[in-house]
Order: sequence, then C-alpha cells, then structure tokens
Amino acid sequence: MALVTEQTKKYVFTTDKPENEHWTHIYGIGQKVPVSGIYRCYACGDEITSNQGDPFPPQNKSQHECQGKPVQWELIVRTQTKA
Repeated sequence: MALVTEQTKKYVFTTDKPENEHWTHIYGIGQKVPVSGIYRCYACGDEITSNQGDPFPPQNKSQHECQGKPVQWELIVRTQTKA
C-alpha cells in the first residue's frame, strides 16, 4: 500500500472521474506503461514505480511471489510529470 505522511498528504489528490482507461485496465509483463505512477500487482499486492513508455517488469521469483498466478499490474497512483 502506498503511504503518505501528514506533511506529504497535501500532494495526493483523488479523482471521481477517471477519464482514461489506465485507471481500470490491467497490464501484463512487457506491456508499455501508459502513464508514470505506482502500480500494484493484481495477484500478490507488490507495488512498483514505473515510467511512461517503459515495459512492465518480468516476474522475478526471488522478489515477487504470486504463487502460480500471473503477474498483472494495475495503476493505483498516477504521478504528475511534465510532458
């Protein structure tokens, strides 16, 4: 779970209108990251930070245990970056 402190929570905003499918789509290993942010593994809950345009990382069994389930990533926090 992504964490913030009392001092940093002022930088986190919520959206009631997810305007793009990147909020609802589940991404697989090797797919291109649609937007920079924090992604959570749908199977095991592990979190990663990924940059737009990079591929999602492969499963690393020594660091990422999904117990036989496929590694799939969902966006949980979108980061604000300048284009």
